[in-house]
Amino acid sequence: MPNELIINARPYETRVAIVENGVVVELQIERATGQELVGNIYRGTVVRVLPGMQAAFVDIGLIRTAFLYVSDVHKDFVDFERMMLGNHLAGEGSSYLNPGDSYNSRKHDTTFQIEDLLHEGQNIMVQVAKEPIGNKGSRLTSNISIPGRHLVLMPTVDHIGVSRKIEDKDERERLKGIIKEIKPVQGGIIVRTVSEGATKDKLKSEMDFLIKLWADIQSKMEKGSRPVLLYRDLSVSLRAVRDLLTMEVDRLVIDSREEYNNIIEFISTFAPKFKYSVELYEEADPIFDAFGIEMEISRALKNKVWLKSGGYIVIELTEALTSIDVNTGSYVGQRNLEETILKTNLEAVKEIAYQLRFRNIGGLIVIDFIDMAKISNRERVFMALKEALSKDKAKTNVLQMSDLGLIEMTRERTRTNLNRFLTESCFYCEGRGSLKSKKSICYEIFREMERECAISNDNDHVYISVNPEIEIVLKEEEQESIIDLEKRINRRIIIASNGEFHLEQFEIRI
Repeated sequence: MPNELIINARPYETRVAIVENGVVVELQIERATGQELVGNIYRGTVVRVLPGMQAAFVDIGLIRTAFLYVSDVHKDFVDFERMMLGNHLAGEGSSYLNPGDSYNSRKHDTTFQIEDLLHEGQNIMVQVAKEPIGNKGSRLTSNISIPGRHLVLMPTVDHIGVSRKIEDKDERERLKGIIKEIKPVQGGIIVRTVSEGATKDKLKSEMDFLIKLWADIQSKMEKGSRPVLLYRDLSVSLRAVRDLLTMEVDRLVIDSREEYNNIIEFISTFAPKFKYSVELYEEADPIFDAFGIEMEISRALKNKVWLKSGGYIVIELTEALTSIDVNTGSYVGQRNLEETILKTNLEAVKEIAYQLRFRNIGGLIVIDFIDMAKISNRERVFMALKEALSKDKAKTNVLQMSDLGLIEMTRERTRTNLNRFLTESCFYCEGRGSLKSKKSICYEIFREMERECAISNDNDHVYISVNPEIEIVLKEEEQESIIDLEKRINRRIIIASNGEFHLEQFEIRI
């Protein structure tokens, strides 16, 4: 089956789905609220330096301040400041790379202290490396990277790298040779996967464009002192074309004529050979319904995901980590318990790898597989998980399965996961995921009435307003408790319901 990019574009929201062999493996959403920040470059102002955390808070003009770790500050900061003024380009390493593009570089020298590099009120050029997540602001880096269709310009480093996905040795050497000839004296270049077979003229043309763009960013940096956006990355539709439309993708289908025209114009400039791979969808059915994507999104918002065998996994997001629990469910197997458990765990591995990528779950992840007696089976599940995750563009690190059947892993996180993006905490249960039982609420009311009556003796009656569900329990199941309480407080209790009350809400008037 073909690999496809399906784009649902509307003025208020754009959604891009990556479909591989008929399966929706990735979903990117951008809304008109401007929350898609990764790749944007800002002039920021340091508002606070935290030596204890070796980090700094930086105002980049958003509601929430962003943060910059010492490891993401340019190593030779003096040279970096000169570079931002257009006098010098130097440095080493980059912490912002596009998916599919990578190179090896030494990590930053951690002997540098944040207080020696930054001070409050200082203006610096930064790029958003990770979206704000939960209560955390955006993560920044001062190692700037500007992606094009074929190349990524990294003006703060001096390096040439070629995407590992270009496996042909001769082609890699050819591309390196071209870049050595055309690259600026200072600055680094990453050759992207789509550059395979590209001519020197095409690469030179894009190189000149990126250098001109960087000069424009530098000029804007010099012209002011307040936090401001210097460069905005492409819209999600054009990013999909730039980063994802490769020889491995058979077609791109979009349902907006305006965005279709924008894409055609972009492709005509940067990748004319893909012009005939773009289709305008004009059918009556919504595009995501027609391709079965809407159903997958609804499935991704549920905690429980069923497996074909009858087993299931439960995905729970917490502040610190994501826990995934594997259960046999209704699957009973055909031979013995160990085989049933192994088959369920192996089936769960594929679904877990899929859900991590589709939901864009990152950070620390703990997977609780069903306990297996045989060490060989544990190893088999572990290797199957690593194999399933090998197709994931996000970097993952998986530890061996423990004796308790737990696997701890991490997955690179750059954007808010799908569940947090599309949902918000329940205003009714205040994000707890549960409510007090009706009995507990009734007894809480009884205790509060005793407190109130001990303070005031002005009335012979106590009036309580409660949710209608609680009224039923008080009048039908707690009659004896009400009578006993009336004797102890020596007052008549009058119960009334209020349909607008939260289940746990009540009001006592004396």
